[in-house]
Amino acid sequence: MKKTMSAAVADSPSQGFLQVHVVNIENNFPIRNATISISYKGEPDSTLEETTTNSSGQTDQITLPAPLLEYSLQPSDQQPYSEYNLKISAPGYKTAYISGTEILPDATALQPVRLEPESDSQPVENPIVIPDHTLYGNYPPKIAEPEIQPVGESGEIVLSRVVVPQTIVVHDGVPTDSTAKNYYVPYRDYIKNVASSEIYATWPQATITANVLAIMSFTLNRVYTEHYRNRGYDFTITSSTAFDHKWIYGRNIYESISVIVDEIFDNYLSRPEVKQPILTQYCDGKQVQCLHRGWMTQWGSCDLGEQGYSPIEIIRNFYGENMYINTAEEIAGIPSSWPGYNLTLGSSGQKVRQVQEQLRTIASIYSAIPSVIPDGIFGPATAAAVKSFQSVFGLPQTGVIDFPTWYKISHIYVAVSGIGELYG
Repeated sequence: MKKTMSAAVADSPSQGFLQVHVVNIENNFPIRNATISISYKGEPDSTLEETTTNSSGQTDQITLPAPLLEYSLQPSDQQPYSEYNLKISAPGYKTAYISGTEILPDATALQPVRLEPESDSQPVENPIVIPDHTLYGNYPPKIAEPEIQPVGESGEIVLSRVVVPQTIVVHDGVPTDSTAKNYYVPYRDYIKNVASSEIYATWPQATITANVLAIMSFTLNRVYTEHYRNRGYDFTITSSTAFDHKWIYGRNIYESISVIVDEIFDNYLSRPEVKQPILTQYCDGKQVQCLHRGWMTQWGSCDLGEQGYSPIEIIRNFYGENMYINTAEEIAGIPSSWPGYNLTLGSSGQKVRQVQEQLRTIASIYSAIPSVIPDGIFGPATAAAVKSFQSVFGLPQTGVIDFPTWYKISHIYVAVSGIGELYG
């Protein structure tokens, strides 16, 4: 029988970390001086911690009790994460409630919160309830499909090349449930959410990378083949584990997973002579056994990572030696593509000017980031602005615009400038 964590977890010597990021649902601007009250899920009326957000809409990192690390490194009847309730309030906004934010030991949980202004007539979706993690709870197993999907000829436009989409439309239920809501989620946010719902952030980095690659390849296969749209549906993918991956509205993600996704979000898995991304299916390998040989088992991938296997070695162990990592030909919804090399002190030109203009716009919203003059010259002031941006948005603070920093700047710029909308 499974044992759930309660306030007794406070006696554990282990601890995890939480950072809350609060923005306005209408424009994605950060909300300063929002108050966050934290309580154990089992004791919602007893406040454990209370904190406020800074000018970037973020709290300091909060240390919270968590179960022992060993519970998340091997299958166990013990719940490997502690659960907390959050109450988020700010003047002029409707109060939000989140039940079940998951804290793993030695990992940083990032909890996004999107507050609605009080003037809105639209009812607020409260409370957000985060269900059990898929490796701990009971969810239906994946219905097996061919790893290479047929491309229909229904008159819909099927992509001729692999493109990372700007937005994933997630149907929050099984495909035939017409009452389930559709959510418009930025691609990287979707991948981070699924990975945080499907694997544990305490696993080896190589294991997390291998699982993220499988999740992205599966997702891009759905995009490339227009799987659901060719069947008359108006969404990209579902949140059902029987059909696709588990995506959970409003859940926390993890810093270690977020960093990996930002580094490799344009990758997917390929086989020779196959144009579409491979529909890489998997199971946990313990509660649910894989229906077919050639699927990855999540617990098995953890074991291989602990043995020192690299991401591609883990992938090939399950999917075969002829699987390789490919790169998408296009990233949609961005003002300009990464130049293909790092921008650093001494760099100059149009790409520098473009990123300076984006940083200046972001700095007008996030006051912790110093404003820069878009002169096309990467000097000390630009490096300082980049470093501050990286600090605010959870990237290594190098002051260098590398691949993940370029696209994180683009992502935030699009969100706050009105070019696109962030949902999730």
